[in-house]
Amino acid sequence: MNDQNAPAPHTQDGPRRPLLYGVGLGPGDPSLMTLRAVEAIAAADVVAFHSARHGRSIARSIAARHIRPDHIEEPLVYPLTTETTDHPGGYRGAMEEFYEAAAARLAAHLDAGRTVAVLAEGDPLFYGSYMHMHKRLADRYPTEVIPGVTSVSAAAARLGTPLAEADEVLTILPGTLPEEELAARLASTDAAVVMKLGRTFPKVRAALADSGRLAEAHYVERATMPGERTDRIADVDETTVPYFSVAVVPSPTNAGTRENTGVGEVVVVGTGPAGPRWLTPETRGALAAADDLVGYTTYLDRVPERPGQRRHGSDNKVESERATFALDLARRGRRVAVVSGGDPGVFAMATAVVEAAAEKEYADIPVRVLPGVTAAHAAAARAGAPLGHDYATISLSDRLKPWEVIAARLRAAAAADLALALYNPGSASRTWQVGQARELLLEHRSPETPVVLARDVGGPTESVRAVRLADLDPSEVDMRTILLVGSSQTQWVRRDGAPDLVWTPRRYPEA
Repeated sequence: MNDQNAPAPHTQDGPRRPLLYGVGLGPGDPSLMTLRAVEAIAAADVVAFHSARHGRSIARSIAARHIRPDHIEEPLVYPLTTETTDHPGGYRGAMEEFYEAAAARLAAHLDAGRTVAVLAEGDPLFYGSYMHMHKRLADRYPTEVIPGVTSVSAAAARLGTPLAEADEVLTILPGTLPEEELAARLASTDAAVVMKLGRTFPKVRAALADSGRLAEAHYVERATMPGERTDRIADVDETTVPYFSVAVVPSPTNAGTRENTGVGEVVVVGTGPAGPRWLTPETRGALAAADDLVGYTTYLDRVPERPGQRRHGSDNKVESERATFALDLARRGRRVAVVSGGDPGVFAMATAVVEAAAEKEYADIPVRVLPGVTAAHAAAARAGAPLGHDYATISLSDRLKPWEVIAARLRAAAAADLALALYNPGSASRTWQVGQARELLLEHRSPETPVVLARDVGGPTESVRAVRLADLDPSEVDMRTILLVGSSQTQWVRRDGAPDLVWTPRRYPEA
């Protein structure tokens, strides 16, 4: 029945107050509808549902047994099912016009005092069509949203495997994302579900392969519906995949034991200057996939604990030993992540691992280096853009090279008018290097040259401030501090009520 002119419902006290229901029907099996969903349909005067132009509606078929002859039915027929359209506003414009018209039809019933139930597969506010009606009507009419079992939960139930447990992160992705974005997010999460397959399936499978997750990925088609199918993503014929299917990468805790092929790999990862916010998606994925983590204990403590993963912490002064230990683990078939702070190639673990891997006995061990945010770049970002032009990076530690070499490089860089990032400026056992470096730089730089002192960037005791080169105090510098020294062109602006800004212009005066 579809009658816009049907009389408004009444009670003994007059016209009944209209109510909008967003009714979640679950993934497809009518027996998975909730009692509240059934009650809402029973209470409704109007039952609305979305359908394609062929007129068939999955939502209506799920709720069919609860739709009475006296219900007013409102099929909301999509004007198109692909993104191909000659509408002047394109696909988005065509859909916006459709949603506005559909909402107006439902508003007419609500204005007449009728209760409207909008049916939605799964959950109404989870990638559902109902939400477009909700955004247009819920601020004008009393509304109740009735949650439903999602296709994600149904797929996991059909596979019989946990999606996520304990501290694991579940990420839900639309297959319509660009392939590189899908791969990055898949690599950086513990468990994932990719929705909206259909035409996106080839791209999703490629992203799973690129992220190293293809072997773990499952395929679920029409979960709980007639024609349900499950398989391994790698084995699915892409020409058979409908829209109502999902890719599931379940909990790594329950993924089973990886086959030991006899040869593992070593991945050197940079964790940035501090904490999880500085990790790249690629680094997160490598850390999650590793059987063993090897590194300086302070850096290992930044990485979340994972069941079944072994951690091998050590002192900060045994880099060569750490490198050979990691390679020996890989030779036994282990996937090893060597954890480094900042970027592993900047005064960090990449050199030690690559040097050791160059030995003949490790010639068959794959070694990868994944970049991280450097301390210099993190500090520069906090200060503004002091490294915005040419700059040099120099370590002031004389533990691995003589001070004479450091001094010669400081003079050369200062004479070339380069901005400087000075790593390892001081420690409990090295207290004079900062003062000596300041004097060397003052031979070529103005006393007014800005110097950024950045300590514990990204950490709980972060401190970033600028001083004049002439006022640089060695007692305020320790191993957790990095110094950024400006060139002759570097600007420093002190601002009232906001942090100072330090930047080096990209254009040199003679250019």
